[in-house]
Amino acid sequence: MDYAQALEKLSAAGQEHAMRYYEELDDEQKALLLAQIEATDFTVLSSLQQGKRENERGDIKPLAAMQLTQIEEKEEDFRALGLDAIKKGKVGAVLLAGGMGTRLGSDEPKGVYNIGLTKEVFIFQRLIENLMDVVKEADAWVPLYVMTSDKNHEATVRFLKEHDYFGYNSAYVTFFMQEMAPACDHQGKVYLEEKWKISTSPNGNGGWYSSMYQWGAARKAMEDGVEWLNVFAVDNVLQRIADPCFVGAVLSGNYASGAKVVRKCAPDEKIGVICLEDGRPSIVEYYELTDELMNAKDENGDPAYYFGVILNYLFRIDDLEKIRERKLPLHIVEKKIPYLNEAGERVKPQAPNGYKFEQLVLDMIHELDGCLPFEVVREKEFAPIKNATGIDSVESARELCKKNGISL
Repeated sequence: MDYAQALEKLSAAGQEHAMRYYEELDDEQKALLLAQIEATDFTVLSSLQQGKRENERGDIKPLAAMQLTQIEEKEEDFRALGLDAIKKGKVGAVLLAGGMGTRLGSDEPKGVYNIGLTKEVFIFQRLIENLMDVVKEADAWVPLYVMTSDKNHEATVRFLKEHDYFGYNSAYVTFFMQEMAPACDHQGKVYLEEKWKISTSPNGNGGWYSSMYQWGAARKAMEDGVEWLNVFAVDNVLQRIADPCFVGAVLSGNYASGAKVVRKCAPDEKIGVICLEDGRPSIVEYYELTDELMNAKDENGDPAYYFGVILNYLFRIDDLEKIRERKLPLHIVEKKIPYLNEAGERVKPQAPNGYKFEQLVLDMIHELDGCLPFEVVREKEFAPIKNATGIDSVESARELCKKNGISL
């Protein structure tokens, strides 16, 4: 894309100001800006004109989970069915690793954070070791797709190569980058974070498959015979990945998707809950739970919205393709966005000054006809690392790892 083409695209979107420093840039910076303009989808900004509808939800009702006692009764059959699918190469794993370790006090990718006490134990290492358990059980490699971001791609790829993928067969590892969405002010004008760079943010945890498709990784998966994708977040160091029992349970019931869930430790725990919304599976985020929903009971007298999602889902690729073609709704989120002012000076705002645009995995679930909430033992599969100390922290994850016999 040359200057004239870039200006034409910006003009059509009402964003000509993104080129205001163009004449000050060197050749490399000009090339970077032109390439970003070419790659950026400015149509997301039009969603502002439709207004914010973040709090509009449908009719919420409970969705029963397959609980541990039910799973134990059929575990042998589920595991056999899941292992068969894994052996045949039908199951892939997608690691969402686009984030940074900022909240942990690190400026590195979150997955490279060292949680070890007496030796080095990295978050990426823990996840790969968990996946290796399945590889050994099935005697087959599981294709692993690692989603990075523009902020951590090179560092992530370099780190895993330097550590020889912690024993994983590199022939089964594919990297792809998360798509970015432009960030704008309250009037819908994009911010610049550098004179040669439009401010952007990741397109949300629901944008992983569209990113996988854009990068060519989804087509590779389909060509390799993968039919199901187990998508999971980087920060839970105990989760089981491509879990044969989970896979088998979803396949056995012919569900369109599956979601691993844990029993909430408190009604107001900061974790989204699985439910039905207008008769279709969905997720209500913790901040959307009213007192009425938090205190609701089911027919057995148990909390009706008892099971929280841990961002470990199983999807059928055929269904993901249909969702991609329809496009997920965009969520408009007000944020503090650093930017360059009229004088070209960097400003770090103290209050929200604009919007970021995200797609959410809850919408992927809601687009499908059925979802199996699959209960797992909380202490064995849920050790999220979101903070340096306190709840859901490096400290709490270390304690849970030790309780599970994992040497740190």
